[in-house]
Amino acid sequence: MATAAPLAQTIPPPSPPAPGRPEKLRLGDVLVQQRLISQEQLQQTLELQRQTGKKVGRLLIETGIITEELLANGLARQLRIPFVNLKTFPFRADVVRLLPESAARRFRALVLEDKGDTLLVALGDPLDLFAFDELTRLLKRTIAIAAVPESQLALAFDRLYRRTEEISGLARALEKDLGDAVDFGELTATVGIEGAPVVRLLQSLFEDAMQVGASDVHIEPQEAGLQIRVRVDGVLQTQTMADKRIGGALAQRLKLMAGLDISEKRLPQDGRFSVRLKEHTIDVRLSTLPTTYGESAVMRLLNQGAGMKRLDNIGMPDFMLKRFREVLGRSAGLVLVTGPTGSGKTTTLYAALAEINAAELKVITVEDPVEYRLPGITQVQINEKIELTFARVLRATLRQDPDVILVGEMRDAETAEIGLRAAITGHLVLSTLHTRDAISTPFRLLDMGVPPFMVATSLQAVIAQRLVRLNCVECAEPQEPSPQEQSWLSNMIETGEQVSPKRGRGCSSCNGTGYSGRQGVYELLEMDAVLTQAASRSDPAAFMKLARERMKGQTMANHVLQLVRQGRTSLAEGLRIGFDADEQD
Repeated sequence: MATAAPLAQTIPPPSPPAPGRPEKLRLGDVLVQQRLISQEQLQQTLELQRQTGKKVGRLLIETGIITEELLANGLARQLRIPFVNLKTFPFRADVVRLLPESAARRFRALVLEDKGDTLLVALGDPLDLFAFDELTRLLKRTIAIAAVPESQLALAFDRLYRRTEEISGLARALEKDLGDAVDFGELTATVGIEGAPVVRLLQSLFEDAMQVGASDVHIEPQEAGLQIRVRVDGVLQTQTMADKRIGGALAQRLKLMAGLDISEKRLPQDGRFSVRLKEHTIDVRLSTLPTTYGESAVMRLLNQGAGMKRLDNIGMPDFMLKRFREVLGRSAGLVLVTGPTGSGKTTTLYAALAEINAAELKVITVEDPVEYRLPGITQVQINEKIELTFARVLRATLRQDPDVILVGEMRDAETAEIGLRAAITGHLVLSTLHTRDAISTPFRLLDMGVPPFMVATSLQAVIAQRLVRLNCVECAEPQEPSPQEQSWLSNMIETGEQVSPKRGRGCSSCNGTGYSGRQGVYELLEMDAVLTQAASRSDPAAFMKLARERMKGQTMANHVLQLVRQGRTSLAEGLRIGFDADEQD
């Protein structure tokens, strides 16, 4: 088996490549000549090709004889063309779109550079003469070829094309469709027909959102037009702008899908539905809101096939994870996970449930909505329309002989008080609450009207968390802190400590953002006798002073600082957490 050698990002040819049609060569002969495979390995692969009908290159990779990088590099040397690493290549959108998406995917090609009289084009198979001829005809320019790993090419298609042209085209088709509708009844009929422009537009929006890992889709009517945005890694990105007239049709179709009242446009509505996209089923939570220019619709996307995380891989520090597991091992008490919307609270709770779920325990969840399906657990979906509220279901849950209860959110005093009573009477209760940090959580419960003695006797631990964006590993580089960032860093580190922060400069792998993926940062406040006594006296100043002493050096600010030290996130993300280091530490 060939051993992969480290490759440079771009390996130049021995001499400048001459644009023109590549030679007619056989891939196997090229690789043998380059001594990347042996003649015996080639014969074995050709025999396998006769049996399977697959291409030689694909079989060599699948059988582990050669890597994609080595194969592309070998071809580049033989054909005297560049080898390009698409992960770090600085794409220009206007250059890439010289080739339509359909042709790019068909011929497995990307336009990399426009050199005036010549276009540099990456080809998945540089020996494909038919693709070369068709690309020359389509682009109407002289082309020079670059070799690239084919898996990088497939990922680049999804990053660079983003279905923008398709979505814009469908939006224009919908505008025409609305122009042809003569009355409201005809429009209602149109938006309900499968294959209508509105249906295909929403399908494309969902597919694009899934493609980039978006958590939300926003459809927002503005004075100048309809703005469609998606939230990726916690940050909104504009997908397209369209005629605001189509906003009503989109909102109407979404309401039909969610079973809402399509005639009611004056009041907010909430609903849910599921869509099937390729191999995945996406649960969609829909919220509509009447605005000055029409109804705004926001959809939270929940991928049923995304897989649930375990406590070991949510990013919680080891010392905190050990203490959290000890708390989860108790038979009674209340454990709260706090943070704003979209901070990963549900992920943490389900990771905790997966940790303690066992055949000898009765576990019941009360949620709105049920975001993950867990085997062996009884899960209840709240439905406010039929008065199936958190409080009502929670009372019934206590008659179901549970050992562990998960309450999706403590939204009001009644739900909080029932949950606390369940914790006092011998149940382990897990829930979420919207608070700024762990220290303020007991007082949020008191502010909701829960008696102090119940908070003091039942609350076992509070985890507060946020999600920070991680630097893109492909383009992270040393960063010069701004004055504000330097001030935050100086307040957080010991005198004399040297920290070398990094930040992604932006590349094709991260869509120019400099970030790729997110991770939780955490703090844990575990209640002890002294803290319990201070909480029962309802003395915020004394409680907060004691709690800060317990959490010194172990706050969310400290956790994000550790990620900055490791170069995994930027100083900007540390500041975005929004905590004053002097207060927290």
